[in-house]
Amino acid sequence: MASIIPFRALRPTIESASKLASRPYDVLNSKEAKEEAAANPHSFLRITKSEIDLPESIDVHSQKVYDKAKQNLDEFISSGLLFRESKPCYYIYRLVMDGRSQTGLVCASSVTDYEKGIIKKHEFTRPEKELDRINHIKTTGAQTGNVFLAYRNVSAIDSIIELWQNSNSSEYDFVADDKVRHTIWVINDDRTIESITQLFATKVPATYIADGHHRAASAAKVKKALGNKATEAANFFLTTLFPADQLQIMDYNRVVKDMNGRDNEELMSNLHDDFDVTMMGNEAYRPEKLHDFGMYYNKRWYKLTARKDSYSDDPIGVLDVTILSHSILAKILGIKDQRTDKRIDFVGGIRGLAELEKRVNSGEMAIAFSLYPVSIQQLFDIADSGEVMPPKSTWFEPKLRDGLLTHLIYE
Repeated sequence: MASIIPFRALRPTIESASKLASRPYDVLNSKEAKEEAAANPHSFLRITKSEIDLPESIDVHSQKVYDKAKQNLDEFISSGLLFRESKPCYYIYRLVMDGRSQTGLVCASSVTDYEKGIIKKHEFTRPEKELDRINHIKTTGAQTGNVFLAYRNVSAIDSIIELWQNSNSSEYDFVADDKVRHTIWVINDDRTIESITQLFATKVPATYIADGHHRAASAAKVKKALGNKATEAANFFLTTLFPADQLQIMDYNRVVKDMNGRDNEELMSNLHDDFDVTMMGNEAYRPEKLHDFGMYYNKRWYKLTARKDSYSDDPIGVLDVTILSHSILAKILGIKDQRTDKRIDFVGGIRGLAELEKRVNSGEMAIAFSLYPVSIQQLFDIADSGEVMPPKSTWFEPKLRDGLLTHLIYE
């Protein structure tokens, strides 16, 4: 059963919340983060991507970057922008995007649950991304990145969260520059806190990582590295738990730097082994059902439909990300390990198909693929089976903002 606890969040004053809150560190590169924070000295990006306050020549994984993050965090605290909650609390976090609402519970989840598989994974992680967050957490003493967990709905939990929202004023309520509305309530009543803790401990047999595999893995490895020096807080990590029926998964697309020595004729010949290929012309093609793919190559879009005999029906084999991985990325383009191969990159669906066109047309990439989204039920089935999806298989929107609620592991 799921073990969660309330925690004393480090959080902004009401007046500074909307300015301080930033998009997650891993959806922006350094250049984008610098541009986004340029006119905002209070952006939390100065902590999560602190290289923006250092010379552009800096190695973003150098210790100087993590030291700068710690310095900026300390300054935000000493200046009064951030303060520590007086007692352990739970927090309700509601996001509204394009008229669709989803509401989660912000808490600290057990590292032991993660290690024992009660918190279930569906992806492998990339070592260099793990190491980045390990160094960030160890240097700052702060888990700044929220791990997005899903669970199967429990009506009693839904009722408590709904009742608290209806009966209490929110602490923060603002619309960010991406038009997403962020509203947070503080649950500070001891009886309500205990009820929530007990409901998860008795009614929720497992939670599932929807977004944040690297953040979860990093928190666990920091706790292990600290050994006997680990505080009780380091045995838990920052999470927001959402009931499954409120979640929506977007497509997570791929771009590849080169054609692995293949020309146009060879590519099309190879594709016809496993796919029916239809030229779509200049109009971007977004797949409308499972086993259809979009391909952008030589300034043209193609529709690829996987033939039934080209994939298996097991929970992993039937996934479109698996079909693409086996039948195109590995078989044709020579990409065997997407976690470590530098020839491939991943583009979240929120950026749109125009981003795929842009990266290919610029010459940075040679070819791009658009996919149909994975379903939440597929995610649960795979995690329950103990299998893993290919990396970067799911993209969730809207994103939680960094900086609103931070978990400190050093007392």
